[in-house]
Amino acid sequence: MKIYLDGKLVDREDAKISVFDHGLLYGDGVFEGIRAYNGRVFRLKEHLDRIWASAKAINLTIPISKIEMEKALIKTLLANKQTEGYIRLIVTRGCGDLGLDPRKCTQPPSVIIITDKISLYPDSLYEKGGEVITAATRRLRPDSLSPNVKSLNYLNNIMAKMEATKAGVMEAVMLNAEGYVAECTGDNIFIVKDGGLFTPPASEGALIGITRDTVLELAKNKLKIPVREERMTMYNVYTADECFLTGTAAEVIPIVRADAREIADGKPGKITVNLIKEFKNLTRLTGVPIK
Repeated sequence: MKIYLDGKLVDREDAKISVFDHGLLYGDGVFEGIRAYNGRVFRLKEHLDRIWASAKAINLTIPISKIEMEKALIKTLLANKQTEGYIRLIVTRGCGDLGLDPRKCTQPPSVIIITDKISLYPDSLYEKGGEVITAATRRLRPDSLSPNVKSLNYLNNIMAKMEATKAGVMEAVMLNAEGYVAECTGDNIFIVKDGGLFTPPASEGALIGITRDTVLELAKNKLKIPVREERMTMYNVYTADECFLTGTAAEVIPIVRADAREIADGKPGKITVNLIKEFKNLTRLTGVPIK
């Protein structure tokens, strides 16, 4: 496997950063997870726009242009002979000292591109649906750190993920400080109620996911389903007609139980199944060609 590291393709065992890199020391950096399907990189422009926005928000200058980043990403996929898979873009603050001050990072930010395969959940969960719990760990307040900054510090999400793992379920729903649903540890959450599709807005602590936006577009334009960003509590999840999660790695996955409560009849709903089908069709037909 080849890894892109600061302008060079290196073997996996040689892909190393300094122990003084502030990305390692403090989680000071940003990242994106991207998918390639059928020889195309899905929604690449949107992902690049988002990592540039994340960098802007933390006052981090990415040392290459978007065009150069796209070329580097395609080059890495070609070097690994991948036409499908998962792509991780990482930009760290760079090497500094043991203090917090980013002005002490005297070397340019590091750019890392990893391409590999990913499978978060078994196929059976996409067919039968999965289960979630409500995490005791609360989502960070948006006025402390915007959820739309995909920073290298995911400890908040990891703590909630550990709760899900200990409970023996696939995911955990994270509430915000006011007790409203924000998102899951690595996915956005949707419910269907009375024929409409609902998901929490960014103001509740939800990341504006690329897959989330794609699903909203498909629901509105392809399936002609009313869509709304709206506050919700776990009561809304428990009493929903359908529930599903979205994410770059997870794609679209049904949820049939929440906190030991069956959602509707305990089976993936019709709208969820249709959205999974439409999403898969879209990923196969659109994207930046790998060439």
